Amino acid sequence: MRFSHLSSATDPQPRLAAVIGDGVLFLDEVMDPAPRDLQDLIEQGPDGLAHVRAVVDNAIAQHTSLTPVRGLRHASAVLRPPHVIAIGANYAAHASELKLRTEKAATVFNLWPNSLSGHEGTTSWPEDLTTQVDYEAELGVIMGKPARNVAVRDALDYVWGYTVVNDITARDLQFSEAQWSRCKSFDGFTPTGPVVVTADEISDPQDLWLTTNVDGAILQDSSTADMVRSVAEIIAFLSTSATIPPGTLISTGSPGGAGYSRTPPVFLRDHSTVTVSIGGIGYLTTYCRVT
Repeated sequence: MRFSHLSSATDPQPRLAAVIGDGVLFLDEVMDPAPRDLQDLIEQGPDGLAHVRAVVDNAIAQHTSLTPVRGLRHASAVLRPPHVIAIGANYAAHASELKLRTEKAATVFNLWPNSLSGHEGTTSWPEDLTTQVDYEAELGVIMGKPARNVAVRDALDYVWGYTVVNDITARDLQFSEAQWSRCKSFDGFTPTGPVVVTADEISDPQDLWLTTNVDGAILQDSSTADMVRSVAEIIAFLSTSATIPPGTLISTGSPGGAGYSRTPPVFLRDHSTVTVSIGGIGYLTTYCRVT
């Protein structure tokens, strides 16, 4: 199944919807009570998802009218995640182009929740704070149940779903500070979506193709097979030191092709449009404004 948080011009509050082709079924129109957002649905466990599947299947069988996606506004694909965890230098090509070492242990940092934004949203930043804003295509992993001391062989059983992430980064801040959270956590710097795809639709998260299109040019073009650490290995590693709660979003790193490393560099600018796509999940577009 595919889920989005969507709102309309008459009702700006994001509502959870099942996405069916070019239309959506708002769960609060066919369920009472309905999960208020994806986090609520995840916390209801497998029985909650099974119930939603049954309700949606019945609505489709009854030819319930769908609301066209066109004209609706996307919020972040995840709302209220307990944590947003990012993995750095997880593709050898990206680590090399940024002159970063690939450490024996994963590079882990947090993204601030204010950075979450949705498909076809506008992300802005002040020119007097950063002039080197970069894009990063990443596979987002959403956890489905508490994970603690999980073995690699079992790790994917803890995944609820997957989404597309653009880990926007202020490179001049990144390389002038000792930590990476602030440079990646401006308002709107973590677009996600437009959908979360349930784990059963992705047979192998290490067999997905990622691309980034900036103003009509393909600048990233790679496979998740090129990860230094697989999704399962990341989950197992993180779970050794702390319980990963359900709903946690893990952004699993970016492949080579970042704008910072190009000659000349290619940074996002005022009125840039960047679209990140992942095969089997969808494409995520962000409009840029410099203030």
